[in-house]
Amino acid sequence: MRVLGVDPGLTRCGVGVVEGVPGRQCTLIAYYVVYTDPADDLALRLLHLDRSLTKLVAEHQPESVAVERVFSQHNVRTVMGTAQASGIAVLAGARAGLPVQTYTPSEVKAAVTGSGQADKAQMTAMVTRLLRLAEPPKPADAADALALAICHVWRGGTRSKLAAAADRARRGGAR
Repeated sequence: MRVLGVDPGLTRCGVGVVEGVPGRQCTLIAYYVVYTDPADDLALRLLHLDRSLTKLVAEHQPESVAVERVFSQHNVRTVMGTAQASGIAVLAGARAGLPVQTYTPSEVKAAVTGSGQADKAQMTAMVTRLLRLAEPPKPADAADALALAICHVWRGGTRSKLAAAADRARRGGAR
């Protein structure tokens, strides 16, 4: 399964692409950070993010997209920008006809490190190790995006299969 992970942010949006199957080591395909200038108009920043993510989806042809779920922060301005960037990421996947799954930061941390309380350094170290990289992906937004993609490979595939089976059962029988 090839997954494009997105760590949404309006100024820095991390994007990571990995391939793998549940229970096995994933392989790095690529990672990026899409930057927007805080001095630019919001509409232009969102348009740049949309175009960049759409291009990366087309280029890497993922089978699904994993996006970090926005959670409440104390800084309303920051959470608004993150939520807007998250919406653009979900839209880019949906526009391409791909399944999109969101994960909380603690779900990603638990999947990648075994602890939902892991810090940034632990996450980056595990992503580096799991993908067999010579050095940590930088900046941290890229490492976070790769962690999202790994999380989806390991958890999302199973989650999607269980949801499909439950849906079939609701409609009147397994196929």
